[in-house]
Amino acid sequence: MSVKKIKHPVSIVYKQNINFLKKELAVDKSFDLIHLELEHGEREMSLFLVDGFGKDQAITQIQRELIRITASDLADRPLDRLMKHYIPYAEIEATDDLDNVVDQILAGPAALVVEGIDKVILIDTREYPVRGPEEPDTEKVIRGSKDGFVETLVMNAALMRRRVRDRTMRVEYVSVGRRSKSDLAISYIADIADQEYVTKIKEALEKIDTDGLPMGDKTIEEFVFGHNSNPYPMVRYTERPDVASTHLLEGHVIIMVDGSPSVMITPTTFWHHMQHVEEYRQKPIVGTSLRVVRYVAVWASIFLLPLWYLLATNEQLTPEALVFIGAEEVGTVPLYAQFLVAEIGIEMLRMAAIHTPNALATALGLVAALLIGEVAINVGLFSPEVVLYLAVAAVGTFATPSYEMSLANRLIRVVLLIVTAIFGVAGFVIGTTIWLLMLVNLHPLGTPYMWPLLPFNAQAFRDVLFRVAMPLKKQRPSAVHPNDPDR
Repeated sequence: MSVKKIKHPVSIVYKQNINFLKKELAVDKSFDLIHLELEHGEREMSLFLVDGFGKDQAITQIQRELIRITASDLADRPLDRLMKHYIPYAEIEATDDLDNVVDQILAGPAALVVEGIDKVILIDTREYPVRGPEEPDTEKVIRGSKDGFVETLVMNAALMRRRVRDRTMRVEYVSVGRRSKSDLAISYIADIADQEYVTKIKEALEKIDTDGLPMGDKTIEEFVFGHNSNPYPMVRYTERPDVASTHLLEGHVIIMVDGSPSVMITPTTFWHHMQHVEEYRQKPIVGTSLRVVRYVAVWASIFLLPLWYLLATNEQLTPEALVFIGAEEVGTVPLYAQFLVAEIGIEMLRMAAIHTPNALATALGLVAALLIGEVAINVGLFSPEVVLYLAVAAVGTFATPSYEMSLANRLIRVVLLIVTAIFGVAGFVIGTTIWLLMLVNLHPLGTPYMWPLLPFNAQAFRDVLFRVAMPLKKQRPSAVHPNDPDR
């Protein structure tokens, strides 16, 4: 049973407010929490802030302005006089809730408590430690902008507003987490986005009941969209402001989490994870060729190994044109075991690459070449064909634009390989059918995951297969139910 929270209003008694804030913030125990005792205009004042968030120049300027105050200046309407005349700051407000004051101080703003005033002045002087907006490593382009999202919510919103200056663009603030009080923002274009879907997102966020968001946006995805036993991503992650802005104009909703350099695009389908911004930075015919090659790579990353194993172990199924398929030197280790060992080896190398400093990257590459290259073949652990087809499948995995989808496809590949090795043709057919049914039955927040293939939409599926010239894309995707379907 939940306990109703008791509100602590700001008292007219100055010392009572100070004692409450010092106790709740544990100012005496935390070195980074600052309590400045001031006296201006014959009134006691206190300034509370987090040292790492306070902008020194702004705090200094505010103190300089307060020095000019006399007792007569605060004789009449002191709160209005302070906020409108003596504190030169744009983001300033007053509150009568001490609990809100504590939450705000921990979030970054400074709080000014003034003797004889039953409200606390909140001044947003925060300045988060932040890196510059650099191009994301996972979404590089030859042509196009080189800026990317950072870990600060305000800057990420500004990067999108720079590209979308629509007056109906909304960036709505949400706080999630009983202890973490994590800052979130929902961004959409009110004239385009489906308001019913926006409401669903808001309600789902408000229902999140947890201490905090240790993994940021990934935790939000698990709470809001569910399907946690399914390996495929329910949202598309991007670190590029131009990609997020493009989806805003299509009617999607963007979820931003403070502290994360990536944003979530929703709703999304299976095919959204197959797109890359480079396709739209080239001519349509070039973009289409890039997309076709990417599709071939993605399908190869899923089906190449199970199919090759099926044909290599069932020669009667192999057509004459593909008689070269098979292992000339099978070796003492069964083929399916070779693939499983190699898959584990590739995964170990991927993990090692993540944790390896750049200075040791060359050494890691040499070790990888020795483990899965000539030496592994010479000792009879792998046949040459296994190394070849595994390398092609691995390249297809790395060519998948969405990192989350590439991991899901790799898992499906291993499962298909295992069921094919155990049950043969029936295992491959049944495994592929179950995989398709799993994708078709996905409807995160009511959006069909395999749209526009199922349910079929000819015009939208054309846009999936081909990179259509922008002047010909006159309709927004119907899967997001845009209020304004025409571009």
